[in-house]
Amino acid sequence: MAELPDEELCSRVAARDNSAFEVLVERYQARAYRLAYSMLGSEADARDVSQDAFVKLFESAAKFGGRSRFSTWFYRIVVNSCIDRKRRERWWSKIVPLRGSLPEADEPGVEPVSSEPGPEVEVMRRQTATQLAAAFVQLSPNQRAAVLLQVQDGLSSREIAHVLNCSENTARVHIHRGLTALKKLLKRDA
Repeated sequence: MAELPDEELCSRVAARDNSAFEVLVERYQARAYRLAYSMLGSEADARDVSQDAFVKLFESAAKFGGRSRFSTWFYRIVVNSCIDRKRRERWWSKIVPLRGSLPEADEPGVEPVSSEPGPEVEVMRRQTATQLAAAFVQLSPNQRAAVLLQVQDGLSSREIAHVLNCSENTARVHIHRGLTALKKLLKRDA
């Protein structure tokens, strides 16, 4: 079952094959969470939205027509779920600001000398990750999704357009503006 393409697994899910659904969940769980987290900025919301997206996948697998890749269709479900969550909770975000930094890991114990980079490199990585997360939160949801889908998942402009339900040119604009804004925000913080 694990060697079957996503599209075949989706058609099996439409026929209520639970093992096919489990394979799709295993393949896309981390990606769905990453995308939701990047759009929502909250671990709890990202978990909820990604779980909801899989429920929607199970319920609507028969609607997948094969006009695009399965991943494009599924990412669209995740993005729409994120946008719906943002709309429902818009009033709350005015009261409680989104967290703009990544959670810090526990301090490691004393380790023997190794060839790995020293603690100053780890501090710089953490600072960069924190700055990137803070800058990412300032992008529009469509810009966040477009940049993430291109950089992390390697989707083309056409596939991103399908996910965001816009023209290919608009998807390119979201990518360009998102990357430009990130560069400006990161330079400002440097």
